[in-house]
Amino acid sequence: MQREHNDRKELLLYAVIWAILLVAPILSTYLHTLNNASETTFPWDRLFEVWVQYLFFFVAFAIHNFLLAPLIVYRRRRALYITGFAALLAVFTIVQCVNRPDVRPQAPHPPIEQFEGPDFRPEPHDKPLHGIEPDKPLHGTEPDRPQHDRRPPVFIGQHDIVAVIIFLLMLGLNLGVKYYFRHRRDTERLAELKRENLQQQLEYLKYQINPHFLMNTLNNIHALVDIDPEQAKETIVELSKIMRFVLYEGSKQKVPLRQELIFLDNYIQLMRMRVTDHVDINVEMPQATPDREIPPLMIITFVENAFKHGVSYQQHSFIDIKISIEDNRLHFSCQNSKVPQGEDRHGGVGLQNVRRRLQLIYGNDYRLSIRNEADTYNVNLELPL
Repeated sequence: MQREHNDRKELLLYAVIWAILLVAPILSTYLHTLNNASETTFPWDRLFEVWVQYLFFFVAFAIHNFLLAPLIVYRRRRALYITGFAALLAVFTIVQCVNRPDVRPQAPHPPIEQFEGPDFRPEPHDKPLHGIEPDKPLHGTEPDRPQHDRRPPVFIGQHDIVAVIIFLLMLGLNLGVKYYFRHRRDTERLAELKRENLQQQLEYLKYQINPHFLMNTLNNIHALVDIDPEQAKETIVELSKIMRFVLYEGSKQKVPLRQELIFLDNYIQLMRMRVTDHVDINVEMPQATPDREIPPLMIITFVENAFKHGVSYQQHSFIDIKISIEDNRLHFSCQNSKVPQGEDRHGGVGLQNVRRRLQLIYGNDYRLSIRNEADTYNVNLELPL
């Protein structure tokens, strides 16, 4: 579809150029007629002669554009193109030489009365020719009548050389235009392939993130069933809300920021049910949410890592989450305590995938800082909205 669009643009460009070339002689001839008072009628004959010359160029251009140029531009068959180009150049040169006007100056015919009047006297010669009387003209010839130039015309003249140069420039311009549209089409095709590849990679990452997230959540519910079965039932209800968002919104490229924050808050409330009083959970979210969008399931990876790897049941631990919006940019920070060395497994598939998603979606227009210190684990993320 994109190729057909570019082909139509190329043909439209050629049509405009040739239309200008056909109209230009009409305007030039019309202005010449206005400035020349001796011409009372429009010289259509001269205009037709110019159009006939244009016809030779147009036929050569059509042959080159539709038959020869695609050989080298799209099929890369240089030998066949060079052969066809040489044949076209030879035919065009021969046609130009055969059909060019004879512009050599001709000697004018003097009036016959100049040689046959009563006052005509041939100029005497210094010496009479042998056997010929000086006052008697040669038999069968007219004295001193200028003869026409009977020499054959030169095969290639100045007019032909100019025509061949214009022919070469025209075909060179044709190749330049075709290469331009080919480069433009290749660039658009490459961009389309990159978009398709990007979409496939994002879909692949989503399919990895969603099972990873659900697996961690189910593990948390399984632990909660042993601690408080009634609370586990409420947790399942909260989980259904979370899964509804994952199934119906997680497949989209972007979701409203408000929905993402509600989903994040539901997850945090779900995790609060399974932790003890020894875990301090502090969450700060903006009260007013702007009408912006964000890729789904982007922040949740850092939050679930904090609950999975930063909560200890043997010692005091904490999780601090803060989300703010400044200058149309989302600022997310998550800090949590570190569990003993044997239990610390920050990172994994989820964190690797979120890094890749950020790079694919935002390029260099984001900032992600992760500091793995001795007692704490800090994540700072900044995204454009």
